[in-house]
Amino acid sequence: MREEAGGSQPIGGAPGTRYAMGRVHSVESMGTVDGPGIRFVVFLQGCPMRCLYCHNPDTWDAGPGAGSPTTVEELVERFESNRAYYRTGGVTVTGGEPLLQPEFVADLFAALHARPAGRVHTCLDTCGYAFDPEHPDRWARVLSETDLVLLDIKHADPAGHRRLTGRDPGRILAFGDELARRGIDTVIRHVVVPGYTDSVEECEALGRLIAPWRNVVGLEMLPYHTMGESKYERLGLAYPLAGTEAMDAGRIPELRAAVLRGMRAARGASPARRPS
Repeated sequence: MREEAGGSQPIGGAPGTRYAMGRVHSVESMGTVDGPGIRFVVFLQGCPMRCLYCHNPDTWDAGPGAGSPTTVEELVERFESNRAYYRTGGVTVTGGEPLLQPEFVADLFAALHARPAGRVHTCLDTCGYAFDPEHPDRWARVLSETDLVLLDIKHADPAGHRRLTGRDPGRILAFGDELARRGIDTVIRHVVVPGYTDSVEECEALGRLIAPWRNVVGLEMLPYHTMGESKYERLGLAYPLAGTEAMDAGRIPELRAAVLRGMRAARGASPARRPS
C-alpha cells in the first residue's frame, strides 16, 4: 500500500533531529517486490534519468518544492509501528533516484542498523547514475550502511542505453565497479522491453557486461508492462512507448538464460576484465 509522505519541516534540518532531511515522494508499507521479504519502501523525489518505460514520472522533479520534506525519525517511527510485519524483510529506499540524496539515505540506514529492537536489513534500489566516480567520497557512507543493492542495468550497449534513457551508461558502470570493489551483495535488474532489450544478443551482452562483478547474487528480468501509461495521461504527458505492447512473460526464461550464458562465457575467457 503506497501513501503520500507526510511532514512539513524545511530541508536543512529541523529542531530535535540530528539527521539530514530528505525529499520523499511516497511510502509503501507492504512492499513485496523490492528486496527479500515484506518491506517498508521509501520512494525518494528526483531522478536524472528519463527512461522511456518509466512508470513513476511524478518522481522526476528534483526542484526545491518537489516531494515532502521528511525526517529520518519520522520514517523510522512508521517502520517501528509495524515492525512485526517486516521480520523477514526490512527497508528499501527507491525513487526516483535515491543516490541523489546520499546523506539522507545514509542517515536513515545507519539509524535502522542501530535500532534497539534489532538491526534492520537495508536495501538500495538504484540505477547508479547519480554516482560520480570522480568524487566517490560523497557516496561512501551510504554504501557502508547498505546491505543489498538492486542495480537496474537499462541496456548493455551504450548507444541503446542512450536511446532508451537519454543518458550515457558510464556512471552506472562505474557504480557497479564500486559495488564490486566493496563486495556489496547486488541483484541485477533488467527491464525487458519489446524492440529495445528483448533480443538474445542484447541479453548475452548484458551477461558479458556484468561478468566482472563477483558480488552479484541475483538476476531479475522484469517484463515491460503498460500500467504506467494512465499516469502519464493524468499528468498531461505524452507516453514515449505508446503502442508498445507488454512484454510476453513467456520469453523471460529464454532471455534470462542468455544473460547467464554471456556471463559464464566472459568469466571463462577473462575473469578479471570486463569484455569490450
